[in-house]
Amino acid sequence: MCGRFTQHHPIDEIIERFAVAEVEYEPEPRYNIAPSNTVAAIVQNHERALVGLQWGLIPFWAKDPKIANQLINARAETLAEKPSFKYALSKRRCLIPCDGFYEWKKQKGGNQPFYIRRRDGGLFAFAGLWEEWKTPEGEVKQTCTIVTTEPNELMSTIHHRMPVILKPQHEAEWLDPTAHYIPALTQLLQTYPDGELEMIPVSRAVNSPGHDDPSLIQPTSLFA
Repeated sequence: MCGRFTQHHPIDEIIERFAVAEVEYEPEPRYNIAPSNTVAAIVQNHERALVGLQWGLIPFWAKDPKIANQLINARAETLAEKPSFKYALSKRRCLIPCDGFYEWKKQKGGNQPFYIRRRDGGLFAFAGLWEEWKTPEGEVKQTCTIVTTEPNELMSTIHHRMPVILKPQHEAEWLDPTAHYIPALTQLLQTYPDGELEMIPVSRAVNSPGHDDPSLIQPTSLFA
């Protein structure tokens, strides 16, 4: 799964890397994004737009917004079958810019957090889905989920799932609003090569969503 991640690259770099044409949301650097937080995401209609989405999907048909707590992630293998994700897969796909994410390894003495990022420290994109949901009062909420898949060899040492990191050559097709052929879309949701990622032990301070600063991604000794 993916339960915490970072978006700390400057907005100018996000705009350039993902060819954003319209900015509707200007994110601040974040080092410990948690479910229910607003995240920067890229959607496309006529042009690519940088928008803010609440992390935790609320399907358009949902009666209770608390369902978002259960839908922070979506399994790539069953997207086309699940009522919560079928419509969004066909109509509302997004890129979620990211520079790294956290995962915890279970072990005696307390779980050890790790920060996973590209070896070059560069930006990449999670495959995401988004939705619009109306409150009984008519307010529109835009929400999202992060797609997950089988882990690569590196990730399998600490967890049985990992977020889908799209290859750059697949990002445009994932965003394309005219692409509706589900088998072709799900084929893009591949496990990312482990040779392009590195995994760094970091402080347990990341366990608290209240901590959000650059120190969280600094390497530390195990069990710190």
